[in-house]
This record gives sequence, structure tokens and C-alpha cells, in this order.
Amino acid sequence: MVIEDRDEGKFEDLLEDSFEFFQPTRGDIVDAEILEMRHDEIVVGLGAKRDGIVPSQDVQRLDPAIKKSFHVGDRVPVYVLSPSDKDGNLIVSLNLGLQGHDWLRASQLLESGELIEAEVTGYNRGGLLVRFGRLEGFVPSSHLAEPPGNLERPGLTVPKAGQKLNLKVLEVNQARRRLILSEREALKGRRNLQKAKLLESLKVGMILTGTVTGIRDFGVFVDIGGADGLIHVSELDWHRVPHPSEVVTVGEKIQICVLDLDKDNQRIALSLKRCKTDPWGKVFETYQVGQTVQGVVSNVVDFGAFVVLADGIEGLLHLTEMADGGLLEPYSYVKQGDSVEVRIVRIEPERKRIGFSQRPDDVQPAENAVGAGASTNGSSGDKLA
Repeated sequence: MVIEDRDEGKFEDLLEDSFEFFQPTRGDIVDAEILEMRHDEIVVGLGAKRDGIVPSQDVQRLDPAIKKSFHVGDRVPVYVLSPSDKDGNLIVSLNLGLQGHDWLRASQLLESGELIEAEVTGYNRGGLLVRFGRLEGFVPSSHLAEPPGNLERPGLTVPKAGQKLNLKVLEVNQARRRLILSEREALKGRRNLQKAKLLESLKVGMILTGTVTGIRDFGVFVDIGGADGLIHVSELDWHRVPHPSEVVTVGEKIQICVLDLDKDNQRIALSLKRCKTDPWGKVFETYQVGQTVQGVVSNVVDFGAFVVLADGIEGLLHLTEMADGGLLEPYSYVKQGDSVEVRIVRIEPERKRIGFSQRPDDVQPAENAVGAGASTNGSSGDKLA
């Protein structure tokens, strides 16, 4: 009988050895199945020779809500603390396993650039503390949508605990337990995504309503529904515009036309003037050679002054056509913004040029005047023949 028992034991050992078991080592994070929920322990299956045990001190550190959500049969990540303790048990940690899972997820988010929502848990003078799964993340004040500077200044309004923010992962360093996130980059990313979607829906020539968000020397930025487009200064009006601030103001709602779409670079070119009637289209219905009109000086250059009429048509009052024609320079005679009375001496609609004069009729050599016409969209520094 003893020989039979020994043979049976050997057979069981051989049978067990015939199966391939996972050999856990300290530091492994393993996907395990909950086999048993005890009062102070949790037993999990890892695919190893022996089941893993989550000890009572680790179970007690679990968030009560998370612990309550676990059921037999659930799969959870566990961290191998000891492949074999003094009693031969395989000891694992659910807390560290869940944290390791969160670090892995943070790394994946860093790589993909995907945005997340995280809850504010507190703040210090450098920024906000947020909850990311079982981890604590940090949002520097410079990466908040509206950087407030020192968050510990008295009377400063800061996001309250429990408030949720849309964030983007900027840095993941598990060894140093650094998880840095940014609200500013998240907003930028969301805006770029929104802009890409908007670009797909837009077509050249569409008329839209937008809000002026910024004014620069070179043009105007307009929000057209979650994305900004640019109106170049040359597209603000049919005449030359000295500065965009003379045409629009920040916050103003304007009607604009989609001029061009660059989907690769996510750029939207807009036009304000193309929503207005081109005055050159009916110039002969409004003006005739010899007619006296009132205009405003839009620019003064060495060879004369550009004058804008009430409907936006702009022409040149050449230096030789100012006053009696004897001026040596125009700057002492007129300045930008002056209202002047001029006589039309030339109209060239195909070139969008109109020439003005102030010389008396009896000494007005209109056809011989150098630079009597001006192009509406020409450079103010170019001498026009």
C-alpha cells in the first residue's frame, strides 16, 4: 500500500508538472480573476501554481466604493508583492495593481494625445491637484485655461474640489510618481478637432456670421463657430485700409465670406469686403469724368494722397494735381483723415483706377498728369502711371 501511495503521489506531481504555469516575479502586474471574497482577504487566480492572496491591509486601503464594486469572476490587475512568502503564499496587491494599470493608461494617453476628464481634489501655490484613477495628477497654474498665478493669494477664485476639468496628459514618470496634465493644451486640442470638423463642412463662397476675436496689423481673427479664420487686411474693404481697427472692433459680430480653405494646415481665409457690393461694378452709374466729389484722405505718400469716396472707391490725387499744381511735397498740405473736395479726371474700371484733381479747369492737363489713376488694391508705396 505504501508503494501505491508513493506511486500515486508521483503521478500527481507529474500531472501537475505537465501543465504550463505562469511563474510570477516581484513587480509583475498581472490580469487576475477574483475567485473568493473573504471578510479580510481576496483570493485571485493568476494562472500560477497557487492562487494569489490580497492581504487584509491591502484590502483595507481600497476605496470602499471600489471594493463594493468587485465581485467573484471579475478580472482585476494585481501587483506581485511576493511570489512566495514564509508560508509559501503568493502575495499580491490590488492597490498597486490598479495604480500600475492607471500609469499604463496615462502613458497610453500621453502617446495618443486623447483628452480626459479629471476631478479637482485641491490646489497649492503652483497649480491644481486632480484625481486620475488611483493616482494624483498635477495641473501647473501656467497650464490652466486662465492662469491665475499664485493660487494661494487671498481672495483668488480657484476651481473648487469636485469640479471636473478637461485635460491632456503632458508628462508621465512612474518612477518619480509625476503625472502632469494641462487644461490649456486640452482646450487647444479640442479646438483643433473642432476646426478640422468645421473645415469639412465649409465650402468656398459660403456666407457666415462670426465674432471678431483679435485684431492685428495684418488682419482680423474671427470665430466662426468654435474655430478662428483670418481676414487679411486687403480683404476688409474694397479700398485700402490703414489699420484693421478702423474697420472692426473685438467682440463685434460681422458677416463674412469663406475665401479659401487649407485643410492640411487647418487655415480658413475669410473676406469681409466680398459680402459688400463691389463699387467698381457700377462706377459709371455713380460717377462721371469732370464730376466734383467729396472724399477722405486714406494715405499720404511722397507722390500724392489716396482719397476714398463714400462708397469705398479709392483713387489718387497726384502731387501735380493738388491745389494749383505747384506743391513740392504733399505732407504739409493734407494728412490722413482730412476731408477733401476733388474733381474726377479719369475712370478706369477694368484696372480699378480713378484719378482726381484740384487744379482749376483752365490749367488742368488731365491726360498728361503723371499717375492720375490709382488701383484700389495697389500698394500705397507704388507710383502709378
